[in-house]
Amino acid sequence: MAMKSWESGLPLELVELATPEPRAREVRVAVHAIGVNPVDGKMRQGGPLRLAARFVRLFRGPRGPVIVGVDFAGVVEAVGAKVTSVAVGARVVGGTIFARGQHGSYADTVVVRADQLTALPDGVPFDVAGALPVAGITAWMALHDYRRLAPGRRALVLGASGGVGQLAIQIAKRVCEAELVVGVCSGKNAALVTELGADLVLDYAAADPLEQAKAHGPFDVIVDSAGGYAAARCRALLARGGRHVMVAADSPLALAQVLVPPFRSRSILAVPTTARLAPLVAAVAAGKVVVRIAERLPLRDAEAAHTKSQTGRMTGKLVLLAR
Repeated sequence: MAMKSWESGLPLELVELATPEPRAREVRVAVHAIGVNPVDGKMRQGGPLRLAARFVRLFRGPRGPVIVGVDFAGVVEAVGAKVTSVAVGARVVGGTIFARGQHGSYADTVVVRADQLTALPDGVPFDVAGALPVAGITAWMALHDYRRLAPGRRALVLGASGGVGQLAIQIAKRVCEAELVVGVCSGKNAALVTELGADLVLDYAAADPLEQAKAHGPFDVIVDSAGGYAAARCRALLARGGRHVMVAADSPLALAQVLVPPFRSRSILAVPTTARLAPLVAAVAAGKVVVRIAERLPLRDAEAAHTKSQTGRMTGKLVLLAR
């Protein structure tokens, strides 16, 4: 059972599909929970992301109905002949990869390669884990892959109350142990962002947030969940060797910022791997990172979940329950 498709722009439809058998390096997972991400809806809309997905599908994408979604958590029910890292019955969390020809995660069963998931401790619920991969890996990559945040360094997070922003604040302060973590959000969410670990919260409605941030920089990492529209101004706030990482950039103008000298802006595409998922899950299990869930909906209500997600007013994750 799965939700298809974004091809025609019509509402998502629940369909029955044959249960696939995993190939040699693959794992089949009985899905319990699925995180809803803005990218899921964007793949159904016009713009660069949908065009890119169509292009990829021509050569490497899945055949048959297109199933949306990336995040999932569940229980392994079958493994391929060459899989040794995980066993049947194991609790796991992971993500699908469209470019590997895989269907998405809005389903009660997914098949992925073993290097796309990690073990899930008993103390971490499926709904919490299912909401983690895309937002968590995005935040992790922003703070580790392009400029590793560490004690003594500073981070600025734009969109600090959003799905990626909330995790970036916590990872920056509680995992990377940054000297100063500054979050930008609306005044109504300031208390939440402070609770998550921000040393200072700037209200974007009170005054220009980047002007406010100047007094607290320069920053080693700027996590930009605001779309990359102020990339040049963000780069001006960077310390030597610093990086401006764009999370929600999906316009050609914003994406073009990666080509602007001195090449200190980057655009992130979260790719689920065991190496990135394992430390995230460990941080959640240790209580260093908390995943806030705004609402849980049954899989059949995926269309309603997308409508809620597109309002841009969610301060926690939406989760679909497949079982």
